[in-house]
Amino acid sequence: AYERTCRYLSRKTNSVVVSVGYRLAPEYPYPAQFQDCLTATIHFMKTAQDYGVDPSRIIVCGDSSGGTITAAVAQALVNRRDVPKLRAQILIYPFLQAADFDLPSYQQNAKIPVLIRERTLILGLKYLNKDVSAVNTLLKGTHVSAERRQKYQKWLSAD
Repeated sequence: AYERTCRYLSRKTNSVVVSVGYRLAPEYPYPAQFQDCLTATIHFMKTAQDYGVDPSRIIVCGDSSGGTITAAVAQALVNRRDVPKLRAQILIYPFLQAADFDLPSYQQNAKIPVLIRERTLILGLKYLNKDVSAVNTLLKGTHVSAERRQKYQKWLSAD
């Protein structure tokens, strides 16, 4: 389903795009998806030259849960010395924070088809093998203590 998009990104950025067909939840519970993507990316990065690829031109990309996994893979690789550095990561509507679901982007997109806020949270909870009854707690923001909310406010502020 993503071959065309990957080819387009590769052409337009003059880079290699690593796209992994990872195992899907709920049949394969988290963190199987992350492990699949990390393992495949490390393998490709270590063997890129075998495929005639310049390892310094590798981009990883993902959308939705794949975008979330892409961000996690990039973070897992950032301090590794046994693989080259990624050129970039492309994150297409990833799920990156679960502390505040009242930020402007959540408000603006709350009713967008496919990305309806409540549906997105339910899918996220299922993905993480968590009880979906926590949706209302998440939407109200009561799952984060006032102390922790204050501590991370500079990263979660609408400003």
